[in-house]
Amino acid sequence: MEVLLGLDIGDIRIGVALSDELGVAAHPLCTLTRKNRKVDLIAISDLVSIHQVGRVVIGLPISLDGSIGPQAEKVQKFAKRLGQVIDVPIEFQDERFTTAEAEDILRDLNKDTEEQKDLIDEVAAVIILTDYLNQNQGTQSKGSTEK
Repeated sequence: MEVLLGLDIGDIRIGVALSDELGVAAHPLCTLTRKNRKVDLIAISDLVSIHQVGRVVIGLPISLDGSIGPQAEKVQKFAKRLGQVIDVPIEFQDERFTTAEAEDILRDLNKDTEEQKDLIDEVAAVIILTDYLNQNQGTQSKGSTEK
């Protein structure tokens, strides 16, 4: 199996998670504060290189009715640009409810509001990557590869 990088892309921050080499578990890696597109793409490209990532999984904020709304279009556009600077496949994972789930997890861990703000994006990225791993357990995904 390959190491996967999970991304929760927001307008202000990007939550980043990393899988283990066996593709069994995901853990938080960091939160990137958005600067500008060029800096953001370089930061992610550097993480892909440093951690020898074989695939990037990006949370796609699909609307409750299953449609692609404005935020999902922004994420797809960012992913397309990312695909031009990294040489690994990019896949999308439905991320509906991940932020609410991340908030619940952090609340259960008794994290205060400030700690939640600092960790929410990383935890959401872990949930996105975990969902992807669970759906693709033991198989190489043949889904919506962007490269």
